[in-house]
Amino acid sequence: MIPEILPTYNRAPLAFAHGEGAWITTTDGRRFLDFGAGIAVNALGHANPDLIATLTAQAGRLWHVSNLYHIPEQERLAALLVEHTFADTCFFTNSGTEAMELAVKMARRHWHAAGAPERSTIIAFEGAFHGRSAAAIAAVGTPKMTEGFAPLLPGFVHLPWGDMAALEQAIRQPGIGAVILEPVQGEGGIRPLPDEDLRRVRELCDETGALLILDEVQCGMGRTGRLFAHEWAGITPDIMMVAKGIGGGFPIGAVLATEQAAAAMTAGSHGSTYGGNPLACAVAARVVETMTEPGFLPEVRRKAGLLRQGLEGLVATHPAVFAGVRGSGLMLGLECRRPPADVVAAGYDAQVLVVPAADGVVRILPALNIPDADITEGLARLDRAATALAKVP
Repeated sequence: MIPEILPTYNRAPLAFAHGEGAWITTTDGRRFLDFGAGIAVNALGHANPDLIATLTAQAGRLWHVSNLYHIPEQERLAALLVEHTFADTCFFTNSGTEAMELAVKMARRHWHAAGAPERSTIIAFEGAFHGRSAAAIAAVGTPKMTEGFAPLLPGFVHLPWGDMAALEQAIRQPGIGAVILEPVQGEGGIRPLPDEDLRRVRELCDETGALLILDEVQCGMGRTGRLFAHEWAGITPDIMMVAKGIGGGFPIGAVLATEQAAAAMTAGSHGSTYGGNPLACAVAARVVETMTEPGFLPEVRRKAGLLRQGLEGLVATHPAVFAGVRGSGLMLGLECRRPPADVVAAGYDAQVLVVPAADGVVRILPALNIPDADITEGLARLDRAATALAKVP
C-alpha cells in the first residue's frame, strides 16, 4: 500500500511499464497477455501506432482551449458520432461517470422544460454500474456503493434486472421520467438484456413518454460486434452514455442525444473545463474512424466466435472451475465455480489478465483488433491457470 495514495483500490501486486497490442510488460520484465484491455478501454490495443501518431500530431499543435471557443477537433468528432448513430447532438466529458451526471440532468431538465417537473424519477436496475458519483451511486442503490454517503440523491426506483413485469407496472406510475440501463451489464457480471426485452423497454418508453437512457460505457464502441450494443435489438435510445473504448485509452466520455431529449440543455445549463479538449477529441475521432471502416466490425464478430469457442472448450475441460460462458462479441464472461478473485489470481500466475465481476463471473475483454494467435495464446494461459486452480482444495 502506498501511503501517499488514497487507499480506495485493492491493487494487484503488478506494475506495468509498457505495452504493445494485446501484450503488456511489467516493470520487472514479465510479459502478460491482456484479456482485460484496461476494463474495455484499450479497444485498439496498447501503443496503437495510429493513435500514437494522431496524439503526437495534435500535441504538437494544441492541447487545450476553453469551451468558450469553437474547437474544430470536437466538432469533427461530434459530426462523426452523429453520422454513425441515432444522435442529433453530443456533449463531451472526461469519463463515463461525468456522462452519467449529464444524462440525469438532461432527463430531468427535459421534463422541467416540458412543464412536468414532477417527472423526475428514473427507473434503474439491480446489478447496474453507472460510476461512483453522487447520481451514479444513487442510481445503483446497493449498500456496497452507498454506505456512508447519505443523504443520497433522490429520484431513483430500483427494479430486479430483466424483470419486465415489474417494469410494465413501475413505468406507469406518476413521476417516472426516464429508464436507465446497460444493454449488457458489465460490472454486474456480463448480463445481456435479451433483444426482445430491450425492444419492449423502448415500446414502454414510447407509450408513457419516458426517456430511454442507455449506458454503453462498457458495452459500446464495437465491444459486442456492432458499434453500439443496442443496434442488435434494432432500437435507439433518447440519451446514451459513452466512454472507455471511445478514447482507445485516452480519457474521454460523451453523452449522445436526440434533439428532443437535449433541447432543454441551453447555454449555461452544463459545462466542463476539460471536456471536449483537442487532444482527447482528435484521438477519439481516429478511434471512431477505425471502428467504422468497412470490415472492422465483421472482423470483431469473427474473432468473438473464435474466442467464445475456445472459452466453451475451457468450460468443458475444467468443469470444476468453470460453469459456462455468457456475453456478446468480445464482451464475454466465464461463469466460475471457484471465487472469481481466485481465477484472476491464477491468471496472474499464468501471465494472463482477466477482470473480476459480480455474479460469480470473470470478464474477458480483449482489444477488438487482437490477433488470432494472441487469442489462442490467451486461451492456453487460461487453461494453465484453470489446471493449477483445480489442484488447489
